[in-house]
Amino acid sequence: MGAWFKRMGLGLGLLLVVGVAVLLFASMLGDRKRQRTVDVTVPGVAWATDAPGIERGHYLFRSRGCAECHGQDGGGREFINDGKGMRVRGPNITLGSPVARYTAQDWERIIRHGVRADGHAALVMPSEDYNRLTNADLAALVGYVRTLEPRSGGEVVMELPLPVKVLYGLGVIRDASEKIDHSLAPAQPVAAAVNAQHGAYVANMCIGCHGPGLSGGTIPGGPPDWPPAANLTPGQGSAMVRYPNASSFVTMLRSGKRPDGSTIPVMPFESLRELNDTDAQALYAFLQTVPPRSAGQR
Repeated sequence: MGAWFKRMGLGLGLLLVVGVAVLLFASMLGDRKRQRTVDVTVPGVAWATDAPGIERGHYLFRSRGCAECHGQDGGGREFINDGKGMRVRGPNITLGSPVARYTAQDWERIIRHGVRADGHAALVMPSEDYNRLTNADLAALVGYVRTLEPRSGGEVVMELPLPVKVLYGLGVIRDASEKIDHSLAPAQPVAAAVNAQHGAYVANMCIGCHGPGLSGGTIPGGPPDWPPAANLTPGQGSAMVRYPNASSFVTMLRSGKRPDGSTIPVMPFESLRELNDTDAQALYAFLQTVPPRSAGQR
């Protein structure tokens, strides 16, 4: 019996050593992956300088999630700090930061493709949400950002717990540059109207959390205590059953609450409440047309 326990103890000890080694190796893979070069060639889109373009860019900055990570003034903002080892701060993107040297190509690579000016992948930048921006909207957004009052400091903070590094190293968590089809041509303009076609364009901002199929599930790379993203399709477990009409859906976007009065966590309502009526109602119209999928399939 004593020998059996001894062998069991040795076996468990060996498993522990192997497990630690695997974790450390996967973490090292994650660090190396962050330093890889992603080769994406883009023509660059000249940023807007006209008043209507800047105004459109201001609207996109407010309503498409930019302020959630970079702050309303563009000076950077801490948007994740779970007190358990995960802390993320979006960088300063005013002309008081290194982006002052960005070319039109640099702006296109980081926004549409998730690739920084140095050629490395941006780990948290949700470029899958912005990859389908039209040239006009990309020009407008960059044009507006370049009008922000320059601010100093505000460097990016990226403190990740070991499990996140391991999952990234193993490919379970992917950065935006891995998810994007870089060969796709820019989206063609769609006239703003309350219809599914325009709503599909607006819905691109939802992909990062709800997945390309919009059925939700665990948000890749998010803190472990974040609830899964809701299923926005009409499939099993759909959250859309709570919203029988566009009015109830838009009210949720404006208030951050379900019809029963309960608060919806994690959703970027600072941005969503800025959607104009046309965009918000078009988004609802599009969600009525997406193929049903069971919750969690992303």
